[in-house]
Amino acid sequence: MSKVSWTGVYPALLTPFKENGEIDFEMFNKNLLTQVEAGVDGVIIGGSLGETSTLTNEEKIELLHSAKRAIENREIPIIVNIAEQATAVAVAFAQEAEQAGADGFMLLPPMRYKASDDETVAFFGAIANSTSLPIIIYNNPIDYGIKVSLDMFEELAKYPNIQAVKESTRDLTNITRMINRFGKRYKILGGVDTISLESLMIGADGLVAGLVDAFPHETVAIYRLAKVKRYAEALEIYRWFMPLLELDIHPKLVQYIKLAATAMGISNETVRAPRLPLVGEERERILNIINEGIKTRPTLPDYLNLESVEA
Repeated sequence: MSKVSWTGVYPALLTPFKENGEIDFEMFNKNLLTQVEAGVDGVIIGGSLGETSTLTNEEKIELLHSAKRAIENREIPIIVNIAEQATAVAVAFAQEAEQAGADGFMLLPPMRYKASDDETVAFFGAIANSTSLPIIIYNNPIDYGIKVSLDMFEELAKYPNIQAVKESTRDLTNITRMINRFGKRYKILGGVDTISLESLMIGADGLVAGLVDAFPHETVAIYRLAKVKRYAEALEIYRWFMPLLELDIHPKLVQYIKLAATAMGISNETVRAPRLPLVGEERERILNIINEGIKTRPTLPDYLNLESVEA
């Protein structure tokens, strides 16, 4: 039985690098374990924040192995992102990652080629048919140019392992449209940090989050407070969080969130080209936002026991 529930908080993990360009597995594991200790419900490797475009598939498998060793026997599912140009390559990687111990996949539509609706559905379907693992579709037309419409989800419903959507259209009404059309057929995870609480309040089952990489306790607290309808307490944390959450919706979100996680001692700033490190006024401006957030961090309730006590 799958251990992926598609509920709760799923960090899109950063990929820390050493100055020589190699993956910093020690720092990767440090961040990962900080997420686990904060109460996240799963993790995603090699997503947009993980700089997937600069990782080889071999490196993604190495990250998967590293994560599995770090987590050991804890029931934290490890989701691997698939972002490929060719269907055959995506299928081959899905099969390799399943054999390496992945617990599920997040799928992006075809990279670089702006596929039509039927081509996108066929791409997702081919991957789904190639693996027994559960799948979440990443619906992000703003950044990736392809929107997975409700009609496309109707076609994808015939694949039982396509179970969830990372809802990043930035249109909150799409959550209600999905629920009205499909009921509980698909789990919905909010994928945009700046509307995460709103997403939960109108029916999202969880979050695929970014600033969680730097502030996992606050992110999980918001999720768990919202799920037991302690909205006023969730909102207080959320309002404190908003200047930081806005770092998630900028083209340099990787550099910004790495800087925040570095300030918290759980990452470093190094990125892979073509990204360049933050310098000068921009770095100081973002660092001021981060430092102000750290200085004013709210006191959190005992959120880890909320579900068992009040759900």
